[in-house]
Parts: sequence; structure tokens; C-alpha cells
Amino acid sequence: MAYWLFKSEPNTWSWDDQVNKGAPEEWDGVRNYQARNNMREMKVGELGFFYHSVNEKRIVGIARVAAEVHPDSTTDDERWECVDIEAVKPFETPVTLEDIKAHPELSDMVLVNNSRLSVQPVSEKEWTIICQMGGVTP
Repeated sequence: MAYWLFKSEPNTWSWDDQVNKGAPEEWDGVRNYQARNNMREMKVGELGFFYHSVNEKRIVGIARVAAEVHPDSTTDDERWECVDIEAVKPFETPVTLEDIKAHPELSDMVLVNNSRLSVQPVSEKEWTIICQMGGVTP
């Protein structure tokens, strides 16, 4: 199984918005080829971190891929695709970017080295460490 990280500005779409939706939601509006290509690799059931970007810069929960890549409904431009995700569980303790950068075993993480990429892969080792840091069972 592959693991992922989904970044969102909390004032645009937050973890609470995702939870309150109560159903899968398109991860739409992504306009970066690398992020789009990452979504093309996703399979239903794979898990990802839900990351609040901008001012918060922290992982706040775990989401599941609920639908594989399909056209993004927010544009007629067929280059842009998205997946649907659903909330799985919140972190007991949000894990900040600062916490991640301070952990030596996470120094190669995409989030540390390319923090602007909105959809990114997470290794199994990174997944396990961050879940432990956040107080959730991986």
C-alpha cells in the first residue's frame, strides 16, 4: 500500500470541513503536474495525511482515497484530474512541520524538501513515525 499527504489551506478546506462532509469529497483544484501525477498513482483504500498548510503547517488527521483519479469537476481543462478522499480519524496530537523537521529519520521526507507540493507520497517508515508522533495507530 502507498501512503500520501494532502495539503490544504484550512480557510479553504479544513479537516473539520472534510469530517463534516460525512462523505467522500473531490480533492479538486490541484494545478500542479507533479501533484496530479501523484493522484494518478493512488488506489482506493490507500491512506494519506491531511495537512493544514499556510499558518498552521501541521498534520491533523488521516484520510482515505475513496475514488481513483477522474476529471476535476472544477474545470473543463482535461489536463486536470483529482481523486476523492474521506476522513478516517483525527490525530490525537497534531504533528507540526517543525516537529517533522526536527526528527532525523524524516529528513528525506518530501514535505521537508518540497513543502510547496500539495499532493505528495509518504514512505511507510515516515507514515509509521508520524502516526506515532500524532498518537494514532498506524
